[in-house]
Amino acid sequence: MSDIYESAANSLGLFGSSQCLTKVELRVACKGISDRDALSKPDPCVLIKMQSHGQWLEVDRTEVIRSSISPTFSKIFTLDFYFEEVQRLRYELYDISSSHNGLKEETFLGAMECTLGQITAEELTGNDDYIELSFSARKLDDKDFFSKSDPFLEIFRINDDSTTQLVHRTETVMNNLNPMWITFKVSLNSLCSGDHDRKLKCTVWDWDSNGKHDFIGEFEATFKEMRGAMDGRQVQWECINPKYKIKKKNYKNSGIVILNQCKIIKMHSFLDYIMGGCQIQFTVAIDFTASNGDPRNSCSLHYIHPYQPNEYLKALVAVGEICQDYDSDKMFPAFGFGARIPPDFKVSHDFAVNFNEENPECAGIQGVVDAYQNCLPKIQLYGPTNIAPIIEKVANSASQEMHTKEAMQYFILLILTDGVITDMADTRKAIVQASHLPMSVIIVGVGNADFSDMQMLDGDDGILRSPKGEPVLRDIVQFVPFRNFKHASPSALAKTVLAEVPNQVVDYYNSKGIKPKVPSDYQSSITFGP
Repeated sequence: MSDIYESAANSLGLFGSSQCLTKVELRVACKGISDRDALSKPDPCVLIKMQSHGQWLEVDRTEVIRSSISPTFSKIFTLDFYFEEVQRLRYELYDISSSHNGLKEETFLGAMECTLGQITAEELTGNDDYIELSFSARKLDDKDFFSKSDPFLEIFRINDDSTTQLVHRTETVMNNLNPMWITFKVSLNSLCSGDHDRKLKCTVWDWDSNGKHDFIGEFEATFKEMRGAMDGRQVQWECINPKYKIKKKNYKNSGIVILNQCKIIKMHSFLDYIMGGCQIQFTVAIDFTASNGDPRNSCSLHYIHPYQPNEYLKALVAVGEICQDYDSDKMFPAFGFGARIPPDFKVSHDFAVNFNEENPECAGIQGVVDAYQNCLPKIQLYGPTNIAPIIEKVANSASQEMHTKEAMQYFILLILTDGVITDMADTRKAIVQASHLPMSVIIVGVGNADFSDMQMLDGDDGILRSPKGEPVLRDIVQFVPFRNFKHASPSALAKTVLAEVPNQVVDYYNSKGIKPKVPSDYQSSITFGP
C-alpha cells in the first residue's frame, strides 16, 4: 500500500450518528480449529469486536461449545447496518478451558478482520412489506332516523403497554348499511410491528358532521387471521356493541365486517438485492482541466505530496473504500477528462487513466490511485470541463445490464471536478437518459470554484429536466463541494454522498418489477484458518 493511499485510508474511521439502513443478523461457525491439546479438543468461543475511532470495542461473544473443532454457535449477533460507512469487524477465537481450581482460562487461537459489507449477513426482514386490505360490511345497525348509517372503519394497533395507535381510517360510505370500503395499503410495521399475532382493535362508526360519531360496534383481529383472506377467500368478524350485548337478551351482533382480500406486497430492500448477488459497479472520472493548476506546483489541486493526499485522492478513497465491499472482483474503471493525452495529445473527455482503452479497469482503489499518479506526468491539463461524455459512457454499460431484466449490476459513477461544467445542456440530457438505467451519479466539487450551477443537477431542490423539458425519471445525482468537508474526516464525505444510494438502487429495481435473486445461491461463508 502506498503512503498516499494509506494516509487517506487511515483517516477513515467509524462514523458518528447517522440513520441506520437496517439491522442484520450475524451467525458464526468455525471449521477445522487446530487442536493444540493432545488430550482433549478445544472449547471454542468467538468474540466479535467493532472498530471505533481506532479502537476495537467488544460487541458481544458467543457461548462456549465444549470439545469441538468445528462448532456452529447458536448466538446471533444483531448489528445496525450503514451502507455509507466502513464498519470494521474483528472476530477473535478463544479456547475457554476450566482449570482445577474452577477458574476459566482463555487461550487465543486466532483472529480475522473484515468489514460488515464484505460478509454474509441476514437482514431482519418482515417490517418492510406492505399489506393491501379490502374491507366491507353487511347489515350494520342503523343509527339514523331519517336515513341509513354512514359507516367508516378504524383499525388500531394494540401496543405492548396496552395503549392503542391508529393504523388506518377508511373513508365514509354515505347512507349504506352494507358498505364496501376502498382498498388501502398499510405497512406491516405500522399494522403490527411485524408480529402476526399482535391484537388489532377494529371499530365501526356512524359518521356525523358535528364530529360526534355514533358507535356501531367493534371486534378484535390479528394479521394472522387476516391472512386467511388471501387467494380469493373471505374472513369475517361479528361487529359487537358491548352495551347492547349486556342489555339486549337476544342480541347477536351489530353487523358483520368482512375482509374480502389480503395481499402481501413485498418491498425488497437494498440488502435483499446485495444478498441476491447484485454488484455495485464503481467507476471513477477525474477532472484534468488546466484550471486545476500545474501538478508540479504545490498550489495545484493535483499536486502529489508524499504523505498528504490531495483533495482528489481524499474523495476517491473515502467513497471508493465503501463501494469496493460490494464489488466481488474489485476491478474499477477509471477515466479522465479535459486533458491532452499521448501520443497525439488531442483533448479527450473520456480517456482511460491507465491508458488502456481496451481495459480501463484498475485493481482495487489502490490501483486507481496508482494509475492516477502515473498518468499525471504524461498528460497536458487542458479543457473545457465536459462531463456528458463520461456519463454517456457509463450509461452505455448500464443500458446493457438493463436488458438482462435481472438485478445483477448497479452502476455508480463518481465524478471529481474542480470547475463549472461547460456542457450543461448535454449533461442534463445525459442525466435524464441515465435516470432510466440502473445507475447513480456522484459529483464531488474539488477546490474553491463557484459550483452554484451544479446544484441544479442534484434533484433535491427541484426536478431536473433535459433542454427539451423531459424530467428525470428518478433522482440519481448527488453533488457536494469537498470544501464543506475540509475540516472533517474524509469518511464524512462518503457518508453524505452515499447515503442516498441504497434507496436509488431499490427505487430502480422496484420500478422495473425486478426482484432480487434467491440469497442462498450467492451466499459465501467466511471461516477461520488453522
